[in-house]
Amino acid sequence: MACPKKKTSNAKRDQRRATWVRKADLQAARALSLGKSVLTGRAKGFVYPTDAPEEDEA
Repeated sequence: MACPKKKTSNAKRDQRRATWVRKADLQAARALSLGKSVLTGRAKGFVYPTDAPEEDEA
């Protein structure tokens, strides 16, 4: 049977949690930056649909 492992120290737990929060903050900042660039029309690496009328090739 599986036996319980050693307890993770509080410092290790806090370090892991801080890394997770830091990654989340970085992703939020990147998303906000991308959103701002899309709204200003300066986005070059992001493709999104526009409201321009499509021309029929008929």
